[in-house]
Amino acid sequence: MTETPVRTPFVVGVSGASGTPYAASVITGLLDAGLPVDLIVSRAARLTLLDETGNAFRDAHWRADLAAWLDRDVEPDDLAYWPAGDLAAGPSSGSYRTRGMVVVPASTAACAGIAVGLSKDLLQRAAEVNLKERRPVVVVPRETPVSRGHLQHLIALIDAGAVVLPASPGFYASGASASGRQLVDFVAGKVLDALGITHSLFSRWRGELGSGRASV
Repeated sequence: MTETPVRTPFVVGVSGASGTPYAASVITGLLDAGLPVDLIVSRAARLTLLDETGNAFRDAHWRADLAAWLDRDVEPDDLAYWPAGDLAAGPSSGSYRTRGMVVVPASTAACAGIAVGLSKDLLQRAAEVNLKERRPVVVVPRETPVSRGHLQHLIALIDAGAVVLPASPGFYASGASASGRQLVDFVAGKVLDALGITHSLFSRWRGELGSGRASV
């Protein structure tokens, strides 16, 4: 008898920092790669999402709200959603199998909470779980300038095994005339690189000045 493959998702946590388009691009990139996603959206992130995109995100209507946000329908097996207040959810336990986690964008509060193990909500708890289980964790802070305290929290995350990947888009893939979408996809592509996932979100540098766009 053929065994049914166990669903093993990447967890994507969206905190309240500005930068929800980065989250949308990462989620889309994971789904396009055929990888399931478990989504956690913090309460603060809902306010940011509404402000930046005009899209609401409600527990009772999350699938329709997500489709509007991503501008695509998502199959039930491809994406699961866990309310941020549900500390009994699957990702709160190390026995719940995941491939790792991305926190994008990561607010200073989320970084601090994960770094010191507050487990204030499911997002922080899930990140802590993935760190203690030695699974890949990528944290994408979107804050400038940064304080000494923030830097100390980021160092603590690195010491715990996380990849700290600031939302700092590069221009070499698209040139000085890069669109906002290209800059967003560059950061999302670097996140997928950190997870070892093949993508075509940006053109890679080939060491040839003036050579134009390089294919991935």
